[in-house]
Amino acid sequence: MTLLDVRTPVARPTTGPLVNQFEFGLDAPICLTWELTYACNLACAHCLSSSGKRDPRELTTEQCEAVIDELQRMQVFYVNIGGGEPTIRPDFWHLLQYAVDHNVGVKFSTNGVRLNPERAAFLASTDYVDVQISLDGATAEVNDYVRGPGSYDTAITALQNLQDAGFKDAKISVVVTRQNVTQLDEFKALADQYGATLRLTRLRPSGRGADVWDELHPLPEQQRVLYDWLMANGDNVLTGDSFFHLAAFGESLPGLNLCGAGRVVCLIDPIGDVYACPFAIHDNFLAGNLLADGGFKQVWQTSELFQELRSPQTSGACTSCEFFDSCRGGCMAAKFFTGLPLDGPDPECVQGYGESALAGERTIPAASQDHSRTTPGRNQPVMLTLTRREDLEAPPVSACAENPLAGFRL
Repeated sequence: MTLLDVRTPVARPTTGPLVNQFEFGLDAPICLTWELTYACNLACAHCLSSSGKRDPRELTTEQCEAVIDELQRMQVFYVNIGGGEPTIRPDFWHLLQYAVDHNVGVKFSTNGVRLNPERAAFLASTDYVDVQISLDGATAEVNDYVRGPGSYDTAITALQNLQDAGFKDAKISVVVTRQNVTQLDEFKALADQYGATLRLTRLRPSGRGADVWDELHPLPEQQRVLYDWLMANGDNVLTGDSFFHLAAFGESLPGLNLCGAGRVVCLIDPIGDVYACPFAIHDNFLAGNLLADGGFKQVWQTSELFQELRSPQTSGACTSCEFFDSCRGGCMAAKFFTGLPLDGPDPECVQGYGESALAGERTIPAASQDHSRTTPGRNQPVMLTLTRREDLEAPPVSACAENPLAGFRL
């Protein structure tokens, strides 16, 4: 993998930490997120993609295989498959095996609904596959409030099935919220119990997460608690690039302390649209479509949006802050979906600049798509009926089938 020759007024560094070179982009992403479907058996309150119903325009099995072929040619290290619930697609297991056979590693996120003992045994026998079980509470009370009734038991059963099958090092993937930030030790104990690794990610105010961000995102004093816990436990906990905004407290956390959007990561959605950021499925971050714009490689290497993101930030309020080199201005998606300028402070800026920015005039962007089901399902979390924004009750932009399993033979 080589670095892109991106034209920029700032010269690419030739020495020093790799993260400084990553800022200018790579000729292929290190990894990418691929939402295979928006169909989901749950309706999590904070779902980034507002999943629930499938989009009838989903890529076919053959088109998905072609994407995997291209990722192999580009030497992408691995693909993080999600949704929706990816295992709902009847061809999911075929596509997983196809990717492995073509030297593309697979990390897939699931609520565990399809990980029965037989599937767990298959995964345990397959190399180059990583499994992430989503769990947003160390107890059923906390988890099911956000993810829906019964979802805690489903996730724990999946972890038990994986352990019984001999699967090594599953991941427990947790979105840190105001309600579960006090359970970090309990999450770590659960991971140890099932021979898994704890993975913490940040709550972003996108998708349905925009509706509940004010209620769920950690309070300022909890941000410090999270930072101190990660500093003490971070060597044994995965965070990706989720919490680099916390670096302004002092020492940088383990992991990529940089927004990787369009530089080292991106997202492919179920219909082949390519977005700069896995946490920002919105028209403003749409770089192209791999079916219409010459394939994924063409979009990744020539998109105007990606070229712009690979030009280091040289203006704006954040660059004059003494902590900018530590936190890099925080999360692009968090700023955008709270109506803050992209060159301004993160809404959860630990130095307090986000609070003053949120108090000013701002316009919250409307969702560009919504795949939520129009009628509550049996697994609907209670909180969605309490905090749903009225201005997002309009019909979804995309033509999604009412039945999340429409057209599928299970």
